[in-house]
Amino acid sequence: ASAVVLCSALLLLFVALPVGKSLANAVLAEDGSVSLAALAERLGNERVWGLSCVVGGVRCGVAWNTLFLALLTAAGTTFLGTLIALMAERGSKRLAKPLNVLALLPIITPPFVVGLGLILLFGRAGLFNQFLEWAFGVAPTRWFYGLFGIWLAQLFAFTPIAFMIMRGVVQGVAPSLEEAAQTLHASRAKTFLTVTLPLMKPGLANAFLVGFIESIADFGNPIVVGGQYSVLSTDIFFAIVGAQYDQGRAASLALILTAFALGVFFVQRRVLGRTSYTTVSGKGDAGIAMPLPDGVRRVAVGLAGPWLAFTLVVYLFAFTGGFVQTWGRDYTPTLAHFVTAFDLQWGEHGLVWAGTAWNSLFTTIKLSTIAAPLCAGIGLLIAWLLARTQFVGQQAFEFAALLAFAIPGTVLGVSYILAFNVPPFELTGTGLIIVLCFVFRNLPVGVRAGTASFKQLDKSLDEASTMLRAGTATTLRRVVLPLLKPALVAALVYSFVRSMTTVSAVIFLVTAENELATTYIIGRVGNGD
Repeated sequence: ASAVVLCSALLLLFVALPVGKSLANAVLAEDGSVSLAALAERLGNERVWGLSCVVGGVRCGVAWNTLFLALLTAAGTTFLGTLIALMAERGSKRLAKPLNVLALLPIITPPFVVGLGLILLFGRAGLFNQFLEWAFGVAPTRWFYGLFGIWLAQLFAFTPIAFMIMRGVVQGVAPSLEEAAQTLHASRAKTFLTVTLPLMKPGLANAFLVGFIESIADFGNPIVVGGQYSVLSTDIFFAIVGAQYDQGRAASLALILTAFALGVFFVQRRVLGRTSYTTVSGKGDAGIAMPLPDGVRRVAVGLAGPWLAFTLVVYLFAFTGGFVQTWGRDYTPTLAHFVTAFDLQWGEHGLVWAGTAWNSLFTTIKLSTIAAPLCAGIGLLIAWLLARTQFVGQQAFEFAALLAFAIPGTVLGVSYILAFNVPPFELTGTGLIIVLCFVFRNLPVGVRAGTASFKQLDKSLDEASTMLRAGTATTLRRVVLPLLKPALVAALVYSFVRSMTTVSAVIFLVTAENELATTYIIGRVGNGD
């Protein structure tokens, strides 16, 4: 009961209240009165819903751009993440460790670092365009900037998230079920299609949903490689921080973004329905996992292998760019950029952190360290309440918990700036508002990791503990938590790393006093440095 009240209060105060207050601005006229005409004017214009690109025009509306990009990214990341997970878990054991390291590289760096590496490769002054000019006399252009550039950058940035989700799901498929199918003379291909793949449906649906929401909320890649291709996240940003400062327009665009996210979420819920995917029960499972069918293995090696190699190349270029004077013009080796950012000097009072990047780096580490355990703990607690308990108002509670999942980071950032800049919760400009944003932005990871694990744990394990007179707390500590250890570790690590590297939600919340590493880098990108 205490857990239900606590989690409900947190979700209400830090998700439902700010988001509701922010979205309400969409129906407010300039004089502060409620006006549906103002909402219709903001939503129903050519810039948002135009389809001129279909009939030969220059560009479509920003809503269609965002939706099309998100569907492409979600499909691509789910497909690639599943192939890499299958290679890591069911392929050659020698490949498992290198695959894990390579696949997780994009998670430990801000998403737009991939965009920077791709610019050094395919940008106007990139190596690819320079090679075309040298070999074939083709003048460099900005062909990479736009839909293709954002999509490629998002595939690199978000495929590892799908891989993390799918790897746990592949590990949870009981080998005995596959052995039973093969005992009944099913081929490996037939077993994979009729047993393994259906058991992976919750993971596939979750990976698609996460990829979709990450894409529509992504701010860094569209701002770095978007060119003239506008998406909702960048339009919301310019509506708030641009010369126009139009809160109503930002709120109406956030309303569309939220509607897209909730729409895909409810479709996912309907597709999965109430089917049971339990594969881990109280009985032992000593089966040997089935090797991948030849066709699946060839596709996995043929697509995921080159993709991971290309990921390594992109990161090498992004890293190498810091050691030359000016990429594309002057390739003289230099450490000047590192001296500017990370200079250390001895002063009369000892060591002086003189570099311009130190302050933002230390602030980011401190705030992320505070947010990570809070995020993982609250997320798994909510997952346990949803999966294992019954209480009045559970459906409303579930909706509130999943609303936190469906709200894109851009919308959450705008909501916090509008909701917490006046008493009684005047938090704008403090480190606390950034910590709260980290916790509730990344909360879905703990909830989804816990929910996916609970779906594979049979309730009989909890019941056996209760029959032996263990209390709820003892059952949680001695039975449930050890089985949830992978989900707990994943939520803890992921929430810390995502707090370190997030940009879309906190771009509105940082100040000169509390600047983060990601916003510092975005500032350098804006200066062409």
